[in-house]
Amino acid sequence: MLITPWFVDLYLLPGGGSLWGDIPAGQRRYVELPQGTVPFTAADDPKIGPYQYSPLVAPVSTLPDMAAAMKLAHEVMRGISGEVSSPAMATGTAEERLMKSANPEINSRRGFFRRLAGKR
Repeated sequence: MLITPWFVDLYLLPGGGSLWGDIPAGQRRYVELPQGTVPFTAADDPKIGPYQYSPLVAPVSTLPDMAAAMKLAHEVMRGISGEVSSPAMATGTAEERLMKSANPEINSRRGFFRRLAGKR
């Protein structure tokens, strides 16, 4: 997760795991995670190398404060890692399952995962 003043994105970096898959910069790939399929777009920076990202929140000003952004990031990571807190988490689309894994107050007011699903 990367939290900036402009966005909150989920990142994949090469090496050390099975989630990474090489694709050219600008292409999109879909990664199957415990809560569903998540789209990642490839990029390549001359200083840091290749990476893939999936936008979660933009603009960040829709979140009340940094504590809310950090809580959101933590809850999303819990959901992605497959930590399910209730039987209701097992149903719905990938977007709905990820939304259930994060803070309900932030989700109901912001709909931050609409961007993750390609909706604005």
